[in-house]
Amino acid sequence: MYREIERRIEKFFKENSKRALMITGARQVGKTYIIRQFAKKNFQYVIEFNFLENLDARAILQQAKSSEDILLRISGLTDVPMVPGKTLIFFDEVQECKELVTAIKFLVEEGSYQYILSGSLLGVELKDIRSVPVGYMQIMEMYPLSFYEFCVANKVADRVFRHLSDCFEKRKAVDSLIHEKMLDLFHLYLMIGGMPAAVATYLETNNLSTVAEIQRGIVNLYIKDIAKYDPEDKLYLKEIFELIPSELNSKNKRFILKKLNENFKFSRYENSFIWLKEAGVALPVYCTQEPVMPLLLSKATNLFKLFASDVGLLASMYADGLQLKILNKEKDINFGAIYENAIAQELKVQGFDLYYFQSKKQGELDFIIEYRGKVLPIEVKSGKSYARHQALDNVLSNEQYGIDEAIVFCNENIRVESGVFYCPIYLAGLLKKEESMEDMIYSIDLSVLQ
Repeated sequence: MYREIERRIEKFFKENSKRALMITGARQVGKTYIIRQFAKKNFQYVIEFNFLENLDARAILQQAKSSEDILLRISGLTDVPMVPGKTLIFFDEVQECKELVTAIKFLVEEGSYQYILSGSLLGVELKDIRSVPVGYMQIMEMYPLSFYEFCVANKVADRVFRHLSDCFEKRKAVDSLIHEKMLDLFHLYLMIGGMPAAVATYLETNNLSTVAEIQRGIVNLYIKDIAKYDPEDKLYLKEIFELIPSELNSKNKRFILKKLNENFKFSRYENSFIWLKEAGVALPVYCTQEPVMPLLLSKATNLFKLFASDVGLLASMYADGLQLKILNKEKDINFGAIYENAIAQELKVQGFDLYYFQSKKQGELDFIIEYRGKVLPIEVKSGKSYARHQALDNVLSNEQYGIDEAIVFCNENIRVESGVFYCPIYLAGLLKKEESMEDMIYSIDLSVLQ
């Protein structure tokens, strides 16, 4: 199964022989699989320890006093050759052996081998997993399959992707037959989502009922992890997680704490939402009160929407029969919530910070991001009235903001009108965030001061 992150892992190890890499993300997103696949292709020898399964290795390595001691103990635990420069050491479920996260600095400094770590943030406090040695380790977040990766899994041809990319860049209509088939594939993605087990099950069986069973199993796994982390229900993690579908179905989609408890205050439960975000099971989209750069300066932390990390899991959390309704494109479903969740996922995978805009005078925009050095407003429309967007018109006409383009993701083909780019919903993943430069070398002439 093709995953874009494998390319990023390969690039990292080509450029960073003196650093370790940690892959984080929610359970079941395919971290272990993709690391094994990368390791098999790129290293002659691979040593792997799973600290959730191998309790002996965990106990032995926890007691090590130095990098030399760790390597000595590793050599005693494996029969895989430890050849400098040719061996990759993979620590899986590293949250169960936190000491290694700190010790990785000394292992990297020792320099004989390369290291990759993986772990789920479920059941792990943020401070524990993030206390990484600065300069010695990089963290990459892994997500469920994007829509592009889902298309690759369904054997969509490269020529189709080239056509779609060309149409997106040149703002010209997609071939009508391709457009209709891509919409069908996108609706399928709404039901299946991007969890690898769900995608693999669909590809093997085409049975949506079996897929739904897999999805419910993953949701139950998340709930069990939540229960382990918050056994006394003090953070209301389970309740908050289970409220996501109904909150997204509400009129304004904002998360209302009063549905949990009339006396709740956000400041008291902010850590609950941070935990769900860092665990990879939820995507918060915060309100920004001014659509101007940088959006972070006008972020309102107590106003937000909470999306599921995977649109397929969201679909499975709704009432029975949703899959059939999506297939039949029935009008009585709130497609808006499902569509917006898919867009939130696509934008997050591309590295964008997620915001929405709200103003009493101008209305509310579904999303707003920083794109190519400018603010880009985004509306998501699931019905035929996609050209009606008063809030978007208000923002575009406000000269103070200086916004010259907006996007409406919808079911229609590409067209541009009055500064609005009407774009098929399945092309959202083509909004790419510009990669930040690794080196920013800058010097000034200080001779006059010297």
